[in-house]
Amino acid sequence: MTTLYRADAFTRDRIEACASELELQLSDQEQWDFLQRVDALDLQAAPGSGKTSLISLKLLILATHWTSTTRGICVLSHTNTAKDEIIARIRDSPSGARLQRYPHFIGTIQSFTSTFLAMPHLRGMRKQVQIVDNDEYTYHAKRTLAEGQSFRTLKAFLNRHRDGADLVAHAEFRFEEGQLTIVSSRELPFGPTSASGQQFISLKHHLASQGIFRYADMFALAELHLSRRSGLGRAVAHRFPFVLVDEMQDTSSLQQKLLDQVFGDASTVVQRVGDVNQRIFTDGSTAPSSFPRRDSLELPVSRRFGSSIAELASSLTVHLPQTIHGRGPTGTIAVLLYDETCVTQVVPVFERIAAEVIPRPLLEQRAPRVLASRLQTGTSKAFPQSLACYVPESAATTPSGRSASLLINAREARAQWQSGASRAAVDLLWEAVRSATKSATDEVLPALRSLSRDTDTPGAQMRALLLDILTDSNDDETSWNHLMNSMNGLLSELLSQAGPVRITLGEPAHYVAPAARISEAAVIPRDGAVVEKVRSELGSIQSAKGETHTATLVLECLDRRGKNHDVHEVLRLLSAGGDLERATATVRNLAQLVFVGATRPTQLLAFAVHRERASSYLNFFDSSNWVVHDLTLQSDSGRKSD
Repeated sequence: MTTLYRADAFTRDRIEACASELELQLSDQEQWDFLQRVDALDLQAAPGSGKTSLISLKLLILATHWTSTTRGICVLSHTNTAKDEIIARIRDSPSGARLQRYPHFIGTIQSFTSTFLAMPHLRGMRKQVQIVDNDEYTYHAKRTLAEGQSFRTLKAFLNRHRDGADLVAHAEFRFEEGQLTIVSSRELPFGPTSASGQQFISLKHHLASQGIFRYADMFALAELHLSRRSGLGRAVAHRFPFVLVDEMQDTSSLQQKLLDQVFGDASTVVQRVGDVNQRIFTDGSTAPSSFPRRDSLELPVSRRFGSSIAELASSLTVHLPQTIHGRGPTGTIAVLLYDETCVTQVVPVFERIAAEVIPRPLLEQRAPRVLASRLQTGTSKAFPQSLACYVPESAATTPSGRSASLLINAREARAQWQSGASRAAVDLLWEAVRSATKSATDEVLPALRSLSRDTDTPGAQMRALLLDILTDSNDDETSWNHLMNSMNGLLSELLSQAGPVRITLGEPAHYVAPAARISEAAVIPRDGAVVEKVRSELGSIQSAKGETHTATLVLECLDRRGKNHDVHEVLRLLSAGGDLERATATVRNLAQLVFVGATRPTQLLAFAVHRERASSYLNFFDSSNWVVHDLTLQSDSGRKSD
């Protein structure tokens, strides 16, 4: 490694100089331990500990002093969001800009696998990839099963089984014993040599021939390629002698297995960073090298929140007990008690509290967030079930299935565009258009690079329209419909060789209001002063990972089995002095979600819990010095527990 970058790259003065440019304070020894280590390590980072900032600082130092022009740094993350956050912090530096070019790589584990392993295999087989997406695959698989004349026997067989079509929708390649096999989400009810089994295999290969894959398919194809090219893994490892993996806690056993295959040799330095207590995405399995190792480093200090939230968060560390030290704002923890008659007042009261206790400039920088583990209701009679029970109008603005998929992607692409990730934004938007078009017409649009740039051609006009979509707010139905009308016209020209034909993208292009709400009236605190209305944004706990809020409300919701309310179960355990290590698997899973939600805010953390369920542990709120607002009383003014 020392031949690839200057030996004095990580001296204290060089680190301090680079940290000063990024306006980072390095006040803890744990920060220095991570920055100056250049061997393999695991780093367990508490929420708000500045993990991403330290990663960015370390990458900038490496890039500044990197000497090789053919071997590079590989930065991997679990999600595009985490990747984009790293890029946003380093892109303004010349060294950071170099990290985004050859020989370096910054991307998700999925994109790394596709780029360096799966795609080369498919190109060697003269196959092109059109779609790599589980939801898209599900749509095309079910549609092919329903309409394909070659799969009638399979269709008839699956129709006699509950959710039989899901077996086709979830069919994926797996590399086993040196060859590709096809598995599904549960055991197949037919043998591989039966008529249904043969058609099941044929349907999977039919979709593959069209370039339609599930995410897991890329890993199976990558393993196949590695097995057939004995030197491939060593070549990739040689190309990337230093690998940094962010969000390691969410890496699946399948992803980890592949990374171990490629980077398992001691010649490659692999540094893994994450927070295992935020591991809410998991396939239920573990591997021998599961994160973090026993000798891992630790970042226990959170600068996001103060001691009150830190103490609560420490009691919710499910996977690895960690004492989190809060050095952020003092903050407030509040509880909103409700019943069926006042449940719709929970969010407005939270907004009022936020407006009262948080300075307006902070609220304008970061809007209060309302989080729920479920967005939509199910068939259970239990109450409440989801976000929609607290904010009924959210049910109409929360996309389900394939509805409004193009608009949702357009908004995400616009956010990337505004953050400076222009290439990623355009790619995301165009792939969403291609996917929606494939769904509506069963025809495949060309890759973005194949669109003509010549003036007045449909390709050039489409490029201009994509720019319009990326710079439009996408929050006005009239404007969106105008953009989609233009899109439909251009698509008809791009798809038809015989001249324009009428097409429509249909449901994927329907307008859906943004998932945010604004209080209808100004807030009037108890002192009579009028406070401007405060905007709160709605979303899932899962989608809020990695975010920092000024104020967060965690809504009590029904778990996916329909038997337990998450916030209630967790608060009941804490009030009884229960030990999470001895809690049931159900409660531990619920505590993981609550941990993620509870560690987002800097100033105000609030929980909504049913008054009747909370009656047995009201004293816990008193002893914890939490602020209680009982909405079931005629007056919802808060009282601070004595």
